[in-house]
This record gives sequence, structure tokens and C-alpha cells, in this order.
Amino acid sequence: MKQGKLYGLGVGPGDPELLTLKSKRILEEVDVVCTPQSKPNKSSLAWEIITEIVDCQDKIKAIHFPMTSQQKKLETAWKQAAEEIINLLEQGRDVALITIGDPLFYSTYSYIMERIAVKYPQQIETIPGVSSINACSSQLNLPLAQGDEKVAVIPVSDNLDEMESGLLNFENIILLKVSRNYGQVVKLLEKLDLKDQSTFISRCGQEEEFVTTDLDALEADKIDYLSQIIVKKK
Repeated sequence: MKQGKLYGLGVGPGDPELLTLKSKRILEEVDVVCTPQSKPNKSSLAWEIITEIVDCQDKIKAIHFPMTSQQKKLETAWKQAAEEIINLLEQGRDVALITIGDPLFYSTYSYIMERIAVKYPQQIETIPGVSSINACSSQLNLPLAQGDEKVAVIPVSDNLDEMESGLLNFENIILLKVSRNYGQVVKLLEKLDLKDQSTFISRCGQEEEFVTTDLDALEADKIDYLSQIIVKKK
């Protein structure tokens, strides 16, 4: 039996028109489209994006990816997802695993890909997508880097010293997952006199998109998970 192939597809940050022509073609051609699902009966953003462009309702398969920071639960979910996809590949079925943004940039897809590659390294093709960073900078008409400028991408954590080092040593800084510790992030930007050089943007390319340079106007406990702050030093 012919071995199936896995396609990792980045569907962009939210605007369906940012889906690439190659991704659209593959979605139309594969036998199964696997979409991430954090809870039963809850559609994913990746799925909502492609439904406006591609009619593939009859070949959707939900894959459970829990929204948790507990490594053991994540490892279990990744292992199960990889096994489900391997089973489909061994049936000779071509599979697309969709993810928002780019599939190899802070994406769960990478963990699934690594596990499947142990057994079938030649049966995987990853198709790039527009990352949230690229989409946000374009939406703001804000160059991410010019000339010899350096760029840092920092997921927010409790380690503010590490974040401070990045803010001090780079001309352009993208702070991701700012909902984790928004209040402390704003205080740090103020301490470093960078608050007036920062732009907050959430849900880029979606109906709920929101942009502001007034970081103090936002409530820390109401920050959307799909939010980032771009700092561009003057």
C-alpha cells in the first residue's frame, strides 16, 4: 500500500486571504484535514480561517491539544496526536495538519512533526504560513528591521531579567504571549523608557483586531492570548 504523506500547513494569523495558494491546493487534495481542538465541540481558529476559503468539512478530523502548561499532559497529547496521524498515513491517506501562523514558529505542529519523523522522515512536508509577527508589523506599517538592526523575539515569562536583557540589547523587540504577565511587562517598559516606543496589537487580521499605544489603558486580566507588543526604538 502506498504510504500517506503529512503536510504541516500554516494558515496565517486570522485573515483568510493570507492563506497561501499552495496551502489551499493541498487542503483541497488531501484525504484528511486535522485541526487542533482544545475542548470537545469547540472549533479552532485555524479551522475558522480555512472554512472561508476551502470546502473540506467532510474530511475534518479534530486532534486534541490541551491548553495547559503541564508538560506531562502536553507530552501525552502530542504522543496520541502523532499516533493518530501515523495510523492515517499507514492507511495510505494524505493528511494536512493545520495551525495558525507559521507551522515551525512557536507551533504545536513542530512537536507532532518530530514524533512522526522518527518513523517516517520522508513522508513530511511543511508549508510555511504568515506568522503573527509579520502580519502585525505589516498591519502597523512598522519595519521589523532596517539596515544592521537586530531583532529579538521574546515570549513573556516570569523571568523579567531575561526580558530586560533583550529589551536593552536589541533595536526591535517583539514580546509574545503578553497576557501571561502584562502588568509587569508594562512596568518594565516604563522603567527602561520604552513605553512610548511600544505598540500593542491583538487578534491581528480578525474582526476583533485591536491596536493601541496606550499600554496603561488595558486591564491586565483581560488581555487576549493572541496579543503581542512590538517595541521599536527611535
